[in-house]
Amino acid sequence: MMGFVLVLLQACQLLSLNPGFTPDTALEQRMLDNSNATPMPAVDLLAVDGDLAAYMSAHVDTELRGWDLVIRLQELLFAPEFLNIQYDDSANFSASEAFARRRANCLTLVNLYIAMARYNGLQVEYQTAQVRPQWDRRGELMVMSEHINALGSLGGSDQYIVDFLPNVPLQHQTAEVITDQQALALYFNNLAVDHLVNERIDDALTWFRYALEADPELAIAWNNMGSAWNAAGDDERAEYSYMKAAWLDKNYPTAVNNLARFYAIRGNETEAARYRRAVQHYNNRNPYFHYARGNIAFNDEDYESAQTHYQRAIQRNRLEPDFYLALGLTYRELGQDEEFQEARDLAVALRELGDQTYRTSQSRVRRVDNRTILRASSAGFSVRFDN
Repeated sequence: MMGFVLVLLQACQLLSLNPGFTPDTALEQRMLDNSNATPMPAVDLLAVDGDLAAYMSAHVDTELRGWDLVIRLQELLFAPEFLNIQYDDSANFSASEAFARRRANCLTLVNLYIAMARYNGLQVEYQTAQVRPQWDRRGELMVMSEHINALGSLGGSDQYIVDFLPNVPLQHQTAEVITDQQALALYFNNLAVDHLVNERIDDALTWFRYALEADPELAIAWNNMGSAWNAAGDDERAEYSYMKAAWLDKNYPTAVNNLARFYAIRGNETEAARYRRAVQHYNNRNPYFHYARGNIAFNDEDYESAQTHYQRAIQRNRLEPDFYLALGLTYRELGQDEEFQEARDLAVALRELGDQTYRTSQSRVRRVDNRTILRASSAGFSVRFDN
């Protein structure tokens, strides 16, 4: 299992790859056969039990509405005098379990918040977004993960986000609302990953099957199941799982990266090189790859290279304020004070006017008004670099 990338729920560049993959229904039926295990558990992540209902009855004024109710629920979740929910990456719980244990990971916290919010009449959904990938100094993809939060609506364009880890840096234009059933699949996937990292392979495969029963098109579960089959020594099923993940999500380099490693370990350098080229193509189109390369160059005091990489990042995503800030700091090191001021001012403007969905924050609840969001298509917005 070592060397293969797992994706635990915590990322639009399409991969230039056509593996000629065709789903094999018969093989999938054998892979997903859970007849020797208990049926998929009837888990209700959002069930409000008597204790949780009683707690809300005692602490939530029935007259509260809208934003005032949102703030009150935030207080109940995080204030020391109330639930004071603590972050625990291993805490994969339903809403009622999280209430009882007072600890949660990101998905569990969202379960608890959505259960409480809907119980009190608020409209709120699960939302995922891709975390900015991480690369090593050689430019090889190391970590690709997803993050989850709650997206609430107060009517019209007035929305808010509840996030356990609001300082997680996200990729722009990757947020997606998912269904309760898809969230259940992610919950099963997280439980499976926990078994896998603790080398309980049979248990991991059982829970990955539950995840794929809940959502047969969950690419991260197929990818992670590939790592489980790899650990079990079943090359055919490992390869198929990675291929299925890449086929389901053309914007998913983790599975392609795992295929490159899979073939390299087995001495098939032709196939390994083909998949590495696909990942390199993804990297080149991903603005955060060039931002990461710029950061390495900046730290090495190679400011000309840093400038080039930051400009490439901006050319691929004109609305990320961090790119302008980094470019501005590079201009300052190069003695270009006017360009520094312009880039810094753009960074400040984009941080205020850009999509707050992707803005890092210290606040676990933040309000978003979609009417004020500056977009790449907004009239009068353009960026040009003069050489």
